[in-house]
Amino acid sequence: MKYLMLIYGNEDVWNSLPPGDLAKLIDEVDAFNNALRESGELLGAEGLIPRPRSVRVVQSGAVVTDGPYLEAKEFVGSYFVVSVDDEQRALDIARSYPGLRYGGGLEVWPLMDHGWATVEA
Repeated sequence: MKYLMLIYGNEDVWNSLPPGDLAKLIDEVDAFNNALRESGELLGAEGLIPRPRSVRVVQSGAVVTDGPYLEAKEFVGSYFVVSVDDEQRALDIARSYPGLRYGGGLEVWPLMDHGWATVEA
């Protein structure tokens, strides 16, 4: 079962970390990713470059605006995808993400398998 982990953060918090704390967090996240990679559970991880764009359809057609999180304090800053046996393992991985202690959050999204939902709602 594959899960998308969306990592939410607050730019003000990240930017206010002392350089030593930020370097330590980056090392911890690298170790976290390496452990999941070695276990075969990490399929991919990427950071996102702020700010997203939102495309919506209105009466006049498609409109592109600055991303949906412009007014929010937290936004999606990165993501990773894991392949695990069950949702409990995905939640255990999410709980252990090092960046959570600095606020923000992590959403766990089950991914469809070949276009079909693979979990019960």
